[in-house]
Amino acid sequence: MDPATIIGILLAFGALFGMIKLEGVHVEGLLLPAPMLLVFGATIAVGIAGTTIKDAMLSFKKIPHAFTGKVIPPQSVIDDIVALAEKARSEGLLSLEAEAEKVEDPFMKGALQNIADGTDGEELRILLEDEMESRLAADRTASKFFNSLGGYAPTVGIIGTVVSLTHVLENLASPDELGPLIAAAFVATLWGLLSANFLWLPFAGRLKKLADLDEARMTLLIEGVLAVQAGSQPRLLGERLKAMVPVHSLEAGAGKGGAGKAGKAGKGAKAGAGADDQGLAA
Repeated sequence: MDPATIIGILLAFGALFGMIKLEGVHVEGLLLPAPMLLVFGATIAVGIAGTTIKDAMLSFKKIPHAFTGKVIPPQSVIDDIVALAEKARSEGLLSLEAEAEKVEDPFMKGALQNIADGTDGEELRILLEDEMESRLAADRTASKFFNSLGGYAPTVGIIGTVVSLTHVLENLASPDELGPLIAAAFVATLWGLLSANFLWLPFAGRLKKLADLDEARMTLLIEGVLAVQAGSQPRLLGERLKAMVPVHSLEAGAGKGGAGKAGKAGKGAKAGAGADDQGLAA
């Protein structure tokens, strides 16, 4: 789990409350039910109006994923694929059927099973690319939904402020009450801006980033398993896959150890493959 979202949101609210304390503002003066009800209720309502009930429910179900989504280092993916290539080279493609049973990732499991079943390379590429797009669709839909909420929230907050200011104008005959009423009127704008920038837009950005990282991971897997099927030399395959990944991403993943179960299962094949490499070099 990458804690970036939790840390970022906590730091943002921490900075806000730090300012409140330094300014001597009373917190209870900002936690007013009426503007909060309008901002959160109306923002979500107009967000739903712009999509479908099904997509809106899916988006809210994705909120925990924004906090708990795993970021798998590319180096770990490459190590797994290279291990599979070594096993396939020493024991044949049918050995990947047993490896498919040990792999937890459904995407990789399906790819290995199709290779073991003898699926044509081009057909397998089309199948895996279509599956990748369908898997990414949910995160991208949720990202767009929260991005729309981030656009609506500030405007809804202004609407709440305008409504409150009309109430202020109705009380001009009582000058001693104007200060608190005007202060309360701007709370709606505050919550509109705060919810957009502290919640909705970070959720949207996080889900989009997770989708982008998952797309990169699955692209590596597609190219890797197809190369394994074609009989690519493991060491050269590893170098080719590394060339597809930005250098900073490889450096970030280095030292985390790390191949998954496929990598562990392929350790026994490494010795044999390494001996073959030495023989070729000789």
